Amino acid sequence: MVKRDTFLEFAMEQLSRLGGVTGRAMFGGYGLYKGGKFFGIVHKKRLYFKTDDKTGALYVERGMKPFAPNKKQTLKTYYEVPSEIIEDGGELAEWAKKAVRCQVANKGRGKKR
Repeated sequence: MVKRDTFLEFAMEQLSRLGGVTGRAMFGGYGLYKGGKFFGIVHKKRLYFKTDDKTGALYVERGMKPFAPNKKQTLKTYYEVPSEIIEDGGELAEWAKKAVRCQVANKGRGKKR
């Protein structure tokens, strides 16, 4: 029997306003894609979006941390999305659009900060 991930289901439902969001299992979590661009991660009941120098500051200002799937690895270009943003589907779609744009601007490659 497959265990349901209600947080993942909720996040995908909230992201439905963006349209065309797909995903697949990865990193022990779930990778999010829009138009073939990897822009987000759901991992351990948390949502992370792709950032750049400009958008990353919005996350840091709210006290959010970068994606760290284990103690030895931190992806500083993916930051946790604040819970109040996740709760607001319209606002979440706007943050997701910025994350997709970051990935497009980086041509799909990770950018070191």
